[in-house]
Amino acid sequence: MSGTWGRGTGSTEGRGVRFARCGTTPVDPTGNWRAVCAERCKHGSREGPTEKGESTSLAAYVVPNSEVAKKREALQKRLENVQRWTAGARKRMHNASKLYRKRCQQTKERADALYRDLNHHQMEMEKQEVEHWLLRKTIKEEKTVADVEIEEYQQRQWKAYHTSNKEFAKCEKYCREQRELLRAIEDLTQQEREMYELDNRKDQIMTVCKVALANLGMWVRDHYFPAEYAHATWHRLQPFLQLPGRIFWEHDRVEVELKRFNDRALNRDLEMLCAKVAQEQMRLPDGRRLLFRVQERGILLLDACEKKVA
Repeated sequence: MSGTWGRGTGSTEGRGVRFARCGTTPVDPTGNWRAVCAERCKHGSREGPTEKGESTSLAAYVVPNSEVAKKREALQKRLENVQRWTAGARKRMHNASKLYRKRCQQTKERADALYRDLNHHQMEMEKQEVEHWLLRKTIKEEKTVADVEIEEYQQRQWKAYHTSNKEFAKCEKYCREQRELLRAIEDLTQQEREMYELDNRKDQIMTVCKVALANLGMWVRDHYFPAEYAHATWHRLQPFLQLPGRIFWEHDRVEVELKRFNDRALNRDLEMLCAKVAQEQMRLPDGRRLLFRVQERGILLLDACEKKVA
């Protein structure tokens, strides 16, 4: 079994196994995961031994920075809107300027026409030898009517003028905002850091295997070990799970003879374990019973016949 179950690997005594994670990669729960992730991202991959000596490799590849992408998308969207508004303001300013020049011409033409008619009327009245006071009164009244009409033309003219100035101010504002947005996008590009994602499929497989082995160890502890082992850790169970012994293959059963400990208490617990297995009548997938027994005293085991039981 792997040594990931126990105090030294971040687990607690009991039924749970805890893993610290960096993204989806199990790492050391002591806090070294930051340095591990930084080193993997820096070099693009990691080659190194695991707890049992095997070598794993994690490839890293560049992925988009989601936070920077969101900011860039927002800035780009705002820039597109401002560009559209700028084009609209420039068009309205151009139209208002054309309308102002047109209305200026109309005002001038209308004023010339009114004053020309007023002069003709005055000359006609002088030819008719109209009294002076009546001439002045009539001309003054006609001039007042003409000035009112000219004032209306001028109001229309100045309305177009103010509209043109207003749209020109908007255009300047939008152009200034465009420059600021372009500068912000450029600064964001320069300050952007490359983000890496690890191809940690091998780590995932190792994690699944470690959890499966840890759960198997807990299952064996809960079902077959004595009651005082209910909260035992891996370090306490390891001597039992690594005992050497011999396997006898019979027609209807498979017997595993385990070597004795040099400790009476451990031998007593081992005998209780063997009795518990016999009581439960465990069977292998082929239907044969699985039995455990403790080696008789005084029997030597030769290396050629000895097989370790894990």
